[in-house]
Amino acid sequence: MRRKSKSRSAKKRAHARHEHGRAAPAATSPAAASQTATAPLSRRDTLAAGALCLLAAACFFPVTSAGFIWDDTAFTDVWPVQTWKGIWTIWFSPNTLKYEGHYWPLLYTLFWLEHKLWGYAPLGYHLVNLSLHIAVALLLWRLLERLAVPGAWLAAAVFAVHPLHVEPVVWVIGRKDMLAALFFLLCMRWYFLFVEFKRRGDYMRVMALFVAGLLCKSTVITLPAVLLLWHWWQRGRVVWNDLRRVAPLAAVGLVITFADFSYYSSREVLDLGYTFPERVLIAARALWFYAGKAVWPGELPVVYPHWPTGAADAFGWACLAGAVAAGAALWRWRAHIGRGPFAAAAFFVITLSPTLGFVDYGYMQFSFVADRYFYLPGIGLFALAAAGAARAAEWARARFFPQMKDAQDETPAPNPRALTAMTALSVALVAPVLAAFGAVTWQQSGIYTDNITFYTHMISRNPTARNAHYNLGREHHLAGRYEQALALYRTARELRPEYVWVYLGLGSSSEALGRDADAERNYQHALRLDPNSTNALNHLGALRLKQKRHREALGLFRKIIRQDPSFAKVYSGIGVALSGLNRHEEALRNFDRALALDPTQAEARANRAHAIDALQKQRAQTQ
Repeated sequence: MRRKSKSRSAKKRAHARHEHGRAAPAATSPAAASQTATAPLSRRDTLAAGALCLLAAACFFPVTSAGFIWDDTAFTDVWPVQTWKGIWTIWFSPNTLKYEGHYWPLLYTLFWLEHKLWGYAPLGYHLVNLSLHIAVALLLWRLLERLAVPGAWLAAAVFAVHPLHVEPVVWVIGRKDMLAALFFLLCMRWYFLFVEFKRRGDYMRVMALFVAGLLCKSTVITLPAVLLLWHWWQRGRVVWNDLRRVAPLAAVGLVITFADFSYYSSREVLDLGYTFPERVLIAARALWFYAGKAVWPGELPVVYPHWPTGAADAFGWACLAGAVAAGAALWRWRAHIGRGPFAAAAFFVITLSPTLGFVDYGYMQFSFVADRYFYLPGIGLFALAAAGAARAAEWARARFFPQMKDAQDETPAPNPRALTAMTALSVALVAPVLAAFGAVTWQQSGIYTDNITFYTHMISRNPTARNAHYNLGREHHLAGRYEQALALYRTARELRPEYVWVYLGLGSSSEALGRDADAERNYQHALRLDPNSTNALNHLGALRLKQKRHREALGLFRKIIRQDPSFAKVYSGIGVALSGLNRHEEALRNFDRALALDPTQAEARANRAHAIDALQKQRAQTQ
């Protein structure tokens, strides 16, 4: 009787494993999951966590010598991050963050806090980024274990060292993707606890973390859909109670995301003009692009070339057919392989959907894809691959090491020799994958040392990268290598003859070389392209100041102020022009206005002091 009872229980366990799927993440009951989540870490778990930390730290070690690059100016060149009172501005006057089009105040609050701790020392920001990445990897591992996903540690290890994660980890402003992933996974963890224990406090934590994530990056809006996907994975259906639980999150998320989108649209009018069929083909190709890079992250130029769009894009249609076929196959075979594979693939698509091109966003002007967009969605592919590897290892164990029985079958401990052989085989298969990914990650991390290294790498991998030649030219200009800058600006002009900033760069380098006539021609050309370009007007106004043509400079600067009353630097220019016309009292008022808008303007402060001296001398002479 006892043997029959054991046999029946073993059959039930085998049937349960079959129901959840042999080649995919297995579902588990909330009760069992909570035990996994709340159980103290064993010695083995502690070693596994330590190994994850060491893997990530070793592969990303070049981050310790990285600097600020690319769009890090979004927080390094704005005064609200630099001043104590700027925290109020970050939350309630976000338009002062001149390089940021979104309302993501929590992200900039962290930058503000770090600036108070270590100023603009790059190492501090990079170590925070690396710590966040390690925290996400650890949280992912524990969450996958909670869900009883086979190969949970392997999925987290691949996540920790994958080369596609270099951009969000080593690029400081890329932190928003890591913060979004961190809050996303924390929301999932607390939501699982809420479903089990029905505690209102757990749900409030989910809501708070969800809002925090949205205030770092709006892609967290996909969380409600993922939670419904989890419910379906658990039971094979979504019931009314599931919808009722998720609805408040969806409502809050839509309100915040719509507000952010409205704010973004007010600051950057964008209409790329793609038709809906074109957007579908862009999305289909992007899905396969990311899946391919997950397996083989070869060339990583940071900015990828645009691919062809339109009805004649045969490869796009093939990608669309392949994506539909893959999804249909996973759905069709869910009764045989489990719901896990479809759920993992759906997680990948759902979390990637905000960046697939169905809605215009600024970066689409440069590329349809970016490494950083893969950070959260890639979890679905990593979990699926790791689960498949774990199932394959189970099959190999049963096939080649039959003396190693499943501990759940209540049999004696496995043969030590067989266990050693199986462990050695697993390490031999997994270690080269992690080592290969880690080596590419180390190499890719090294390009973030400085802007010249970064843009040189980008151009070498993608010579058509939009703005890369201009940006590299600007770096050479700042370093005083004006002839090299001019050569790069000319290449940028060939690639983008309509780009106003190229002509401003040509003008600036020409001016630095004493070729004022060439400089003026380029500034005037920029104004022909965009008569209202405040930057072109400002450059030409500065040239007029240099030429002592103060009245003309004053007219140009005032035209800027009529368009943008918050352009702090222009008030300083007005002050200099007025001082040149001996109107020192008016000049002082404009210097004060410039410093009120941007207290960090050292040049405005120095010019103000000169104006005070000139005014005092002027008054002394009149007396």
